[in-house]
Amino acid sequence: QVQLVESGGGLVQTGGSLRLSCSASGGTSNTWPKAWFRQAPGKEREFVAGLSWSGPSTFYADSVKGRFTISRDTAKNMVNLQMNSLKPDDTAVYYCAAANFRAYPGSSPALYAYWGQGTQVTVAS
Repeated sequence: QVQLVESGGGLVQTGGSLRLSCSASGGTSNTWPKAWFRQAPGKEREFVAGLSWSGPSTFYADSVKGRFTISRDTAKNMVNLQMNSLKPDDTAVYYCAAANFRAYPGSSPALYAYWGQGTQVTVAS
């Protein structure tokens, strides 16, 4: 059974930085994590960043471009999200996600089969 575990959330001041990590177990290379989403109270889950394990491509929501960086650690089956210049609007529960196939699934949550438990990120103003 595929399990995704996030870590690294917390409380930070506006302009600060956090690094989230997501580790995968119980699956194959097809089910390694490929994206980060976030969900703020009263809002729908939204795409933040994604990557392909088959090449160097990365993808970002417009709201985080230039501030967030997604990366992978092949040896550890991990995906990281470096978040810089954080704003109060970034406050949300952040989830990593994986699909049942190796290709990058895209930005729709419906395309992902596996989710972590989420980690809270709070940016104080």
